[in-house]
Amino acid sequence: MSDFFESEVVKEELQEISKLQEKVYSQVFEFPKLDREGKIDHIKDLETLMEKQKILYTRLSLSDDPDAKKMKIRVEDSASMMGLPENVDMNALFANMTRLIMNFRNQLQDEDLDTK
Repeated sequence: MSDFFESEVVKEELQEISKLQEKVYSQVFEFPKLDREGKIDHIKDLETLMEKQKILYTRLSLSDDPDAKKMKIRVEDSASMMGLPENVDMNALFANMTRLIMNFRNQLQDEDLDTK
């Protein structure tokens, strides 16, 4: 394995990302049924996941390690397979996803105001 993926920091981040992805994906279809606290927790998990993915992508982008470069390409290819244009600016994608998550949070707060 490459030096990049031997780093304890990278290993821990990958494990945390994997756990968060599992948690978030397992709840994605249940979101409308969650109570207020469950929705808040889900949104927090989304924010944390997005931030960790953004940091990992930045690390991949800055690394000269061949395996890190390959993984960066796989991430970009995965984005294309999900329907995003080829050569999409991943930083713009992360920024848009962050705005979307903030919209979720704002909608939840607006619902709270409407019920008062």
